[in-house]
Amino acid sequence: MPVPAPLAPEVAAFYTAQTSFSDPGPFGEAYAALPADPGQLARVARGLVIHRLEGEHRNYAIPEDRLHHEAETRYLDDILRIILDRNGAPLTEERSNDDRFVGICRDFALLLCSFLRHAGIPARMRYGFADYFADDGFHADHAVTEYWDERRGWLLADANVATEPPAGIDPLDVPRDRFLTAGAAWRAVRAGEADPATFGVRTPEVTMAGEWFVSAVLCLDLAMLNGTEPLLWDVWGEDPTDDADLTDALRALNDRIAQLTDPEVDFAAARELYLTTPELRAPRTVLSLASFLGPREVTLR
Repeated sequence: MPVPAPLAPEVAAFYTAQTSFSDPGPFGEAYAALPADPGQLARVARGLVIHRLEGEHRNYAIPEDRLHHEAETRYLDDILRIILDRNGAPLTEERSNDDRFVGICRDFALLLCSFLRHAGIPARMRYGFADYFADDGFHADHAVTEYWDERRGWLLADANVATEPPAGIDPLDVPRDRFLTAGAAWRAVRAGEADPATFGVRTPEVTMAGEWFVSAVLCLDLAMLNGTEPLLWDVWGEDPTDDADLTDALRALNDRIAQLTDPEVDFAAARELYLTTPELRAPRTVLSLASFLGPREVTLR
């Protein structure tokens, strides 16, 4: 495999800097003992969080108040506050279920992203769809971390499965045909190569899927590439809720986003599109469609 060209300095600087979402804030001192190896950092992140849907898998009854509220925590300093208030041990110490933050895939990805940036490794969150959580071809919406490896280029890391990876999955180099970025999923659906009904979210309480869902994920993936790492249910701009809401103009805009974000990210063009297109750029106040707390407007930092 040829060695990739070095990252442009402005790209490396952008993805090494903490964002308002990934900044550890007053808990930055807790990063002093962190290792610099991406694999070790992924395992550290895995040891601090329990996914709110994995209580049964871990034979642990997640307390109702934590189940309903913690995954609505938007900023990493608040996540770290919860973790360290429960157990002030070094972050490298794996927590018991009682001491873990109750989150979702986004929280594993944000933690790893923050850790990697602290280590000087360019990293960014990606939102798309993974097929390795189901055996029936369903592509579940999923957030992972993309990080720069000087020998191999941009790699996908999934801290959510760092210690128990599904068959065929390297948590530090997830195959791009097993995790499809939103852009890849959008193109596959548009080309008739994939059934849009197999892309979405499926929980014991709800199933939502379709071309409109891929469109919404694509909008958030572009925001993440631009340093805005919201909750996965934060919405703004054109917010389709079914395929009938997808206009020709929105589909054309999505085609452009997909072109700029997969298989390679055109950093300058994706940045310009995000900053100059009002319906794409996250406003100061977003609508959060929280699954437990209910819809509400939230003003971002």
